[in-house]
Amino acid sequence: MNSQADLPAGGGAKAGLPAHERTYRALREAILFGALAPGEPVTIQGLTERLDTGMTPVREALRRLTAEGALQAMGNRRIVVPVLDQGAVDELTEARLALEPRLAARAAARANAQDVKALKAIDDRLDAAISRGDVAGYLRENHAFHTRLNAVADAPILTALVDTLWLRFGPSLRIVCGQVGTRNLPDLHKDLLIALQRRDIAGASAAISGDVTQGMDMIAQSL
Repeated sequence: MNSQADLPAGGGAKAGLPAHERTYRALREAILFGALAPGEPVTIQGLTERLDTGMTPVREALRRLTAEGALQAMGNRRIVVPVLDQGAVDELTEARLALEPRLAARAAARANAQDVKALKAIDDRLDAAISRGDVAGYLRENHAFHTRLNAVADAPILTALVDTLWLRFGPSLRIVCGQVGTRNLPDLHKDLLIALQRRDIAGASAAISGDVTQGMDMIAQSL
């Protein structure tokens, strides 16, 4: 599940982008959704083959993702997916709780009926993934839900910070999903949807706070 064989191709729907951007996005997606496991080393040659691209775009992608904290440079020019310890999980939890409830509150103040409908459609797909035990589907729809919510919040600086945090815990979340199964994963999205419909700012903030806390607690328990 967590091998370089699972890496997304560098082309496809992103074919219109420059090679360096396609490569960056493909590798970023692989890290975000746990196709690369915590502690797994990555090599330029291996990524060149898997992503069907050149060495220069791969080097640039590795540089960018290392700067973002999604990858870690080790001795002997090795690069690995970071392994979280309790201290890192605590910091990530604190950072997420400082930012994501605020984004949810902003979304509650701004969401219209179409926004709520779009979020419910994503949540329905997430529920379907849970029902069939589709870990990859769960991860993608869960991320899509939060991404859409943050877009409604209309706070690009806060959202960019949150996106970087998700890169840091994404590989560990994939491990948790594999251990506990999708049916045991937290999901307070229904509470959030109700809050959005009511324009309940405090309720939206509380729902996301609970969602973040439960998810990060599960990662901590898996260490």
